[in-house]
Amino acid sequence: MKTLEKNNQSPLENMIEDFWKNDGFLDETMKREPTINIMDRNGVYKFKVSAPGFKKKDFKVAVENGSLIISAEKSAEKKEEKENFVRKEFSATSFSRSFHLPENITLGHIKANYKNGLLNITISKTNLDKREVKEIKIR
Repeated sequence: MKTLEKNNQSPLENMIEDFWKNDGFLDETMKREPTINIMDRNGVYKFKVSAPGFKKKDFKVAVENGSLIISAEKSAEKKEEKENFVRKEFSATSFSRSFHLPENITLGHIKANYKNGLLNITISKTNLDKREVKEIKIR
């Protein structure tokens, strides 16, 4: 007689599911698009990008053809070795978001910083030459 446990699965099926789904490695590295809040306050646009797990060096923030482009990319490798088996996994996570900017900003007044999982971008309102391309340094 076959013993069934959670979700009518056998112990072996549960073990396989736990191996692939519940070890935290694959869940942590699955591709997710971060949430972004945009505020218009006191003469500036403020972008707040919730992107925990990334490092400052993983991000690229640029303005091109009148759009703000926020992207990030990271990769991870996990290797476990125990008696009689080896497990090695690779993953890559990335995202890219683009926002059309209004005409009333200037490229010289864009600042970005990343701290504690939050990327903050502030853009002062003035003028934008849509032909310019500029990469914004993250502090």
